[in-house]
Amino acid sequence: MTSVRKLGLRLQPPRLELADGRAVLRTALRVESAIALVPHLRLQLPGAQGNSAESHYIAWLPRGEYRVDAILPRGVPAGSASFALEAWHQREMAYEKADRVEGEVQVPQPAAGAPEAIGWSVEALPPAPPLSELSWRKGHSDWFFRHFDHAGPTVMSYLLGDSPLLRGRILDVGCGDGITDLSIALRSGCRELVGIDPFRGYERLPGIVMQNHLPPDVIPRNLRFLPESGNALPFEDDSFDVVVSWGSLEHIAGGYMQCLREIRRVLRPEGLFFVHPGLYYSNYGHHLGEFSSEPFFHLKKPLEEVRRIVFETPPSYMDRSGEFATPAQYWQWFRELNPITVAGFEQELRSLDFQPWRVAIRTEGLIEYTPEIERYPMQDLATAELYVSCVNRKARS
Repeated sequence: MTSVRKLGLRLQPPRLELADGRAVLRTALRVESAIALVPHLRLQLPGAQGNSAESHYIAWLPRGEYRVDAILPRGVPAGSASFALEAWHQREMAYEKADRVEGEVQVPQPAAGAPEAIGWSVEALPPAPPLSELSWRKGHSDWFFRHFDHAGPTVMSYLLGDSPLLRGRILDVGCGDGITDLSIALRSGCRELVGIDPFRGYERLPGIVMQNHLPPDVIPRNLRFLPESGNALPFEDDSFDVVVSWGSLEHIAGGYMQCLREIRRVLRPEGLFFVHPGLYYSNYGHHLGEFSSEPFFHLKKPLEEVRRIVFETPPSYMDRSGEFATPAQYWQWFRELNPITVAGFEQELRSLDFQPWRVAIRTEGLIEYTPEIERYPMQDLATAELYVSCVNRKARS
C-alpha cells in the first residue's frame, strides 16, 4: 500500500470490513488545517464495471478526525481488487489533491444488498463536532450558513464569476459581523480583505467562529477590520481590485451617493464592484419582518401605526448569531432607510461609470394590490432582492 500526501488532509490506510453483509472500505480522514473547504473523496476501483471512479463532496470540515466508509458496489467482483482513494479540497478557488492511498483488498462475494454505485458515509470522531452541528447541515434557517456557506460563494462565483481579481485586494463596505468576509478570505486566498463598519459588529467574529465549531486560528492573517464609514474611505485611489457591499447601502443615513463615489475612487479602473442593496418597497427591504408578516405593512399603515407595531409587538427574532437589537434600534434603522429602487439604482450606478456585468433579481410570486399601495410601481413592489456586479469603467489616471 502506498501513500502520496501534500497538505491539509491526511488519509489513513483503508481496511476492508463487512457491515450488514456489505463490503466496506473504511478509513480515517484527518483535517490538519483549521478548516478544509469543499473536501471530497474520490475512490477508483479499476476492477469494477465501467472502471468505477466516484467522488463524495462535503461543504467544509473543521480540524479533527473523521471516519469514512465507502460501501463497495455490486460491480466489484469477488477476489483481489485494487483501489486508489484520494482526498481533495478547495484552495484559492481551485481544487487540489491533498493525499492519495492505493493498494489491494480481498473482496468477498457481493451481498444482495450491495449498492449499484459506491455508497458513502462520513462520521466525526470525538473531539471533532458531529456533522449535524455544522452550519451546512442546518441550512438556510442558520445565520452562519446564510453568510458563510451561501453569501460568500454567491458573491465570488455567481456574481463575480470567480474572477482572478479576487486574489488581489478586496474591500467590504458595511461588513457587519464579518462572517461573509471570513468566507471570501478563506475561499479566495486574496492578498488582503479589509472589512469596514462603524458599528464594529466584526468584534463578535471570534466568538461566532467558536460557536460554529471552528478553531480560533481559522481567521486568516489576510483579513482585517476597521471601524470606518463608507462616506470617507481612508484608502488611496485605485487601491482595491474588488469592492463588495452586501445589505449596507440602504442603512447609510442621509443617502449613499457619497459612499458610491468613494467606492469608485478606491476601486481600480476595470475593478469589480458587487452590491446587494436592500429595496425599501419590497417585503424584505424594510427590515421589520420580525414584527409583522403582513405583506407591505410598512407601506399600508400610517407611520405612527408602524411605530406602535415595532414598540408593542414581541418580535419573532431570527437567528443572528446571538445578536438581538432593541425595538428602538429597529425603529431608528427603519427611519434612516434609503428608499432604493431598481430603476433608480441602475441610473445612479451608470452615472458613476459602473457598468453592470452580472445581475440577478428575485421577485415576488404574486402582488395583490390594495388601495393603500396603488400609488407604488409594480416593479418596486414585485422586486424582492437585487444582486449586481459591475465593472468600474472610470478613466485611468
